[in-house]
Amino acid sequence: MIFQSAKEINLRIDKNGHLTIIDIREPYELEVCSLGFRNIPMATIADHIEELKSIENLVLMCRSGKRAESVANWLESEFHFSNVIVMEGGIVQWKDQVDSTLVLED
Repeated sequence: MIFQSAKEINLRIDKNGHLTIIDIREPYELEVCSLGFRNIPMATIADHIEELKSIENLVLMCRSGKRAESVANWLESEFHFSNVIVMEGGIVQWKDQVDSTLVLED
């Protein structure tokens, strides 16, 4: 598993780093604040294993990074994924490092 900061992820996006970012937060969390990345809620990740296996640069993100780290651990231990990237600090860090205009709570 690889950990990268929100700033590092954003730089890779800017440089066309060919990342696939999956936001594993729940739909109600996206209603508050979304970065526009694909959403696969944590509870449904298992339904997308085959699809996710084909992604070369898979980045997982959540609110703080904890759920993303748990999912990455699970993907690596149970399905032998390699090089899953976890966005450290999740959307909270994105707000701090990339876009301070985000509103994270009602």
